[in-house]
Parts: sequence; C-alpha cells; structure tokens
Amino acid sequence: MAHDKEDKKNAQPRYSNFINGKFVDVTGEALEVRNPANGRLLGHVPASDAKTVADAVAAANAAQGAWEKLPAIQRAGYLRKISAGIRARRGEFARTIVEEQGKVQPLAEVEVDFAADYFDYIAEWARRLEGEVLTSDRVNETILLLRKPLGTVAGILPWNFPFFMIARKVGPALLTGNTIVIKPSEETPINAHKFAELVAETDLPPGVFNLVSGTGAVCGQALTESPKVDMVTFTGSVQTGIRIMETAARNLTRVNLELGGKAPAIVLADADLDLAAKAIHASRVINAGQVCNCAERVYVEKSVYEALLEKLKVLFAATRYGDPSEDRTLDMGPLINQAAVDRIVKMVEQAKTEGANVVVGGKVDDQKTGFHYTPTLLSDVTSDMDVMKRETFGAVLPVMAVSGLDEAIALSNDSEYGLTSSIYSTNINSILKATRELKFGETYVNRENFEAMQGFHAGRRKSGIGGADGKHGLYEFTETHVVYMQG
Repeated sequence: MAHDKEDKKNAQPRYSNFINGKFVDVTGEALEVRNPANGRLLGHVPASDAKTVADAVAAANAAQGAWEKLPAIQRAGYLRKISAGIRARRGEFARTIVEEQGKVQPLAEVEVDFAADYFDYIAEWARRLEGEVLTSDRVNETILLLRKPLGTVAGILPWNFPFFMIARKVGPALLTGNTIVIKPSEETPINAHKFAELVAETDLPPGVFNLVSGTGAVCGQALTESPKVDMVTFTGSVQTGIRIMETAARNLTRVNLELGGKAPAIVLADADLDLAAKAIHASRVINAGQVCNCAERVYVEKSVYEALLEKLKVLFAATRYGDPSEDRTLDMGPLINQAAVDRIVKMVEQAKTEGANVVVGGKVDDQKTGFHYTPTLLSDVTSDMDVMKRETFGAVLPVMAVSGLDEAIALSNDSEYGLTSSIYSTNINSILKATRELKFGETYVNRENFEAMQGFHAGRRKSGIGGADGKHGLYEFTETHVVYMQG
C-alpha cells in the first residue's frame, strides 16, 4: 500500500494493443508496470486473453501473402523508416528503458542506437538473400533451391534488453517476407508499445506488425499453441523455453530459442591481468548482471589467482549502483524484481554455507528503495557449488583457482549451458586450443562478452536452439523450396 498515494497523485497512461494497423483497447484486467529502482508506477498495459491473441495472429496471417510478394528491397525500405523513427525518438526510448527496466542511461542509449543500426543492417540484406543452383544427375534438368518466408512469426521478448530484442526479431522476420506478432515481457512492455506508436506513424501495411501485451501463462501460451503461427522465436529462461518447445511440438511449430547461460572466463598466467579484471568486471556488472552471455564464473591459474582477485576486489568495491533515473553516472541499476533478489540471496547464502568467501558485497542494500543487491565477489569456490553451475543472472562473480588450461576447459565444458565463453591470454597456442575445445556458441578473446550484429549468436545444450544475427540468423526466418526443372 506504500505506493497508493503516489500512484493516485501521478496518474499514468494505459496503453493499447496494436493489431492490424490500429490501436485496440482491451477492457478488463490490466498489468501494472513499475520502476524497479524506486517502485514508481509507470503505466498499465493490457492483460490480453487468448481471443485477443487469435485476432492478432489472424491479422498477421491475412497480411502475409501480400507482404511476401513485395520485392525485398521494398520491404527493406520500411525497415529504414523504422530505424529513422527510432533515431528521432532516441531520448524518449532511452528514458523509457531506464525507467521500466532499471538500465543505466548510457547503456539504454546504446541499446536504442544498436536497435536502429540493427534495422538498417538487416535492410542491407535485401539484395543479398540468396538461393542455390544445384547440379542435376539428369540431362537438361536444372535444380533450384529457393528461400521463402515461413509465414507468421510469434516473437516473445525478454525484459533485460527489451528494445533491442524487438529489432532482433522484427527486422529479420519482416525482411524475409514474414509477418509478426510481438509479445513483450510483462516486466518491460511500455517500450514496445511506444515502438508500436512509431510503426503506426509509418505506412507499414496493416497486419505486418502486431503487438499484444499480457502474461506468459495466457498471452504467451496462446501464441505458442496457435496452429496458425509458423515459428515462435523466444529469448528468456531455460524453463520457459522448455515449456514453449513442449507446447509448440503439438503443431510441429518451429522454435528459435535463446535461453540461459553460465559463461566461463578463463584467465591464464600470461594474461594481461588489468585488461582481464576490467573486462570481466564490466561483463558481470553490466545491466546488474542480468545478461545471459556475460561472464558468470572465472577459472584462473593458481599462480595469478590472488593478483587477479585483488584487482577484481578493487573494481567490485568501487562499483556505483542505485536509481539510474536520478543519476546517469552509475555503473549499474537494480535487479528487475523481488523474485530476482530472493534468488540471488539464496544462491549466495548457500555458497557461503558450502565454504565460499564473500570478498565484496553479498547482501541486499536496504538503504535504497527498489531491488538492489550489492555487487558481489566470491572466492574459495569449488566446481560442485550451485553458484558455479546454475545461472545467477545478477552481479555475483565466483572466482576459482585451477592448475592450468586443460582443467579450465574441462570445468568450463562441464555445464548444461553452452552460450558464450571467454579467455584471457597472450599465448596464441593457448587461445587456439581453447577455441578448438570450448563447447560454446561464442568465445571472446581478451575482451568483454558482447556480440556483433554480423556474427551468429547461438548456444549449445540448454542455451538454446537456432540463433540470431548475421546471414545465418536471417535465414532462421526462411524455409527452403527445391524446384526441379526438366528442360
């Protein structure tokens, strides 16, 4: 009840779904959206039911045929209009991300800029979509392999990089001739509704882009189980990804899943320790540690263990955190909600009972409003601890001493995840050995964990199915059609 008076004094907007080119009001229950750094009410979004989702899917189905027939270069033109609109409203989008997700201002601005660049990058592929001409065994026959759109895509978004994920899912889907229905996270839906406002200001044909808000249990479930959805692309937790895959299997609907990670960082004795410490620290505190591809555990050679730990201790102790909407100079903001705080408290306390030592942090900051857990550095950890095995998704970093590269690689690969990894070394042979033997979708060498849009962001094992970005990510939104032409 603490927020009641403040909420009544500052009435906040109620947003609408965007279906078939129009904003559609939804009566009934609405979802509150609050700032995780201070608890302030930011607005309400629809708690869409299955009927509303079906309407959005029907609109996408109806628009897809005509959209596919447009030349790709014309579809690309719409993406460029969207990117221009993002740049024109850069400040508004960044402020929205800061307020509803708790991201620090500079990182929110990077996210908005990256999303705009991503739409432009995908648009550049309009003249580069390729099929193949295959050699035939027959006389006077030509075999063509064509790439065609899947149809209607459902994009289910996470809350940690909510605005960029719109671009990562909408851009490739639309360029390749698909239509899309987006469901933002219930934690961070406002930026997606503002994106829909931008789309409404363009002349994008109705039904090509649709947006419905709601819970995963109702809205997400309806999208996943719809027989009229041709692919579900989802970014989020392993548990939710498994449920989506189970539900989609009933209709043999394709899935594209980017799930969790437990990224190892290997630091060898010959590494530049200052570089390694700064990059690992940046990779752990970015977005309050709520990034699936950033360093979650460190394996460092024994001879430099204490030296690296001391450098990390200084950096973690100096980390500035708080409410990013009040201070743009912070290193990190809050966790997304109370459940995230409770999960991290449980993991750190369990690690302590198992023998881990808290070097820095290790507690909830009760002096601040919102969901703040102090940046935490752990030493004296062992490979069998949960904090070394399960995804933390918070600014908690366990550091373990190892005998050398072979042990570090073995421990790194001993994981149910396989998204990203990193190594710090000045020895090219060690680096090449690691890149050969690490079983992860990505390996970063002597740098922080942050992927490029022209790469291919994909994981192994429980980190997902399929991938995103670059040529290979673009083709995830297509299917092949082989044509045999007898002359």
